[in-house]
Amino acid sequence: MSAGVRVLVVDDEPSYREGLQVALGAEGFIVDVAADGEEALAMFEALEPEIVLLDVMLPRLSGIDVCRRIRAIADTPVIMVSARREEIDTVVGLEVGADDYVAKPYRVRELVARMRTVMRRSRSRPVNSFNGTAELQVGDVALDRDRHEVTIGGELERLPLKEFEVLALLMENAGFVVSRQTLIDRVWGFDYVGNTKTLDVHIKRLRSRIERDPAEPERIVTIRGLGYKYVTP
Repeated sequence: MSAGVRVLVVDDEPSYREGLQVALGAEGFIVDVAADGEEALAMFEALEPEIVLLDVMLPRLSGIDVCRRIRAIADTPVIMVSARREEIDTVVGLEVGADDYVAKPYRVRELVARMRTVMRRSRSRPVNSFNGTAELQVGDVALDRDRHEVTIGGELERLPLKEFEVLALLMENAGFVVSRQTLIDRVWGFDYVGNTKTLDVHIKRLRSRIERDPAEPERIVTIRGLGYKYVTP
């Protein structure tokens, strides 16, 4: 699966860049490297890599901001990398659309395994999650999968990929409870082993975008002990 796959490695430490360029090259990857956030975005647009290894702490533009900008234009798998192990790094990284998180120091074999997993998950992700409907509308919220668009009361609202997929699942099952595990399995993949708070972070951000009052949600409600339900008008 690695042969010919282009990976963009973004890290401000020369030792990590050079080490990964050699190690991943030996695994069959085509490796490009960037030393800061601005360079990473320019190379991403020019080279269109199939996966990105993105350090959190970068000069000029942070890895979090780089990930956010990548997610605004592409579904390319992104693995965040950092020497900081605090839980907040994991939550924030996945909040902006990262597919996985690896802490330094890491073993190259483990990193390659994670890369293959997120690429496999990305390629096998179904276009439609439950009933195959490309266009959904519940009340004044309309979602179009083909165009990756959501409108609320006729106003376009741009959503990152994961938030879009969570909303699509909930709208497809409007009026019914969708369990937390189902949402995680369908959106992040059945082999996802990341932080379980990730879903809560995405729900919170989604509510901030589509609810009139995110503190008192009327569309996406929590069903304690079960999951979430999209309430029909």
